[in-house]
Amino acid sequence: MKHNVATVIVLVVAAIVIIAFSSVFTVYQTQQALVLELGKPVRIIKHPGLEFKLPFIEDVVDMDKRILALQGPTEEVIAADQKRLLVDSFARFRITDPLEFYQTVGSEAVARSRLGSLLNSALRQVLGSQDFQAALSGERGALMLQIRDIMQADARRFGIEVVDVRIRRTDLPEANSLAIYRRMQTERELEDKKKRDEGAEIATRIRADADRQRTILLAEAQKTAEILRGEGDAEQTRILGQAIEQDPEFYAFYRSLQAYRTALTGSNTTLVLTPDSQFFRYFNGIPGTNGVGGGLGAASPPPAPPAPIRHGR
Repeated sequence: MKHNVATVIVLVVAAIVIIAFSSVFTVYQTQQALVLELGKPVRIIKHPGLEFKLPFIEDVVDMDKRILALQGPTEEVIAADQKRLLVDSFARFRITDPLEFYQTVGSEAVARSRLGSLLNSALRQVLGSQDFQAALSGERGALMLQIRDIMQADARRFGIEVVDVRIRRTDLPEANSLAIYRRMQTERELEDKKKRDEGAEIATRIRADADRQRTILLAEAQKTAEILRGEGDAEQTRILGQAIEQDPEFYAFYRSLQAYRTALTGSNTTLVLTPDSQFFRYFNGIPGTNGVGGGLGAASPPPAPPAPIRHGR
């Protein structure tokens, strides 16, 4: 009898322990929970800690509340200019509404399958409307934002928020790469030639303008120089005229000496002139003195007109 009582007590304690353990569950920091009562959602728990439920009646579905990664397969996309692209992409998402998530997709595996289809569709929609160059240029960031927004509009009904979408690599199929590279090279060479021709045209225009300005400057400088020379010659003539007026006889004598120096150069100079030639008039007498025996004291002849003055240029 006592043995049976002890057995009953042990069974009762075991049942109480089982019921107690079935009534308690833990929500971890990285999780959120959905409590189901006979398969029907009754409450959502998003804060970590120790929680209670009705044993054998309520069940708990744990869901990750961290940002999760979705790696998409490499897709072949046709751009707007009919170029084929091999696109390697991935997305990041998180569960924001556990109830909506449970009712629409039920599990994370199904959610990943749905999101993969959405990512593929958004990639084809966005990249298919752009040229090949856009996927490889600085516009790539804007394209990824467009893909994320398109995915987010469809993923919201699953209780999922698409945080980010990234295109890791964009390549050409191997069969098309060589032809595309050659075409790009030809386009760059044509653009380079165009730029060089434009530069040569600009350089020619600049040189022509510089030559024109140089010609104008030289002409103006020559004009100014001629004016200054004319003014200098006029001033020289005026000063010379004033000097001649002060002593015409001395000026005539000085000019004759200059003529002798110019004519009687060298050691074998020969001049055939008459004795009364005006060229040797100062050998017969010096003006203002008394000559003897036909010396230099003879009366002075009239002064010779001033010789033209040579100006070095």
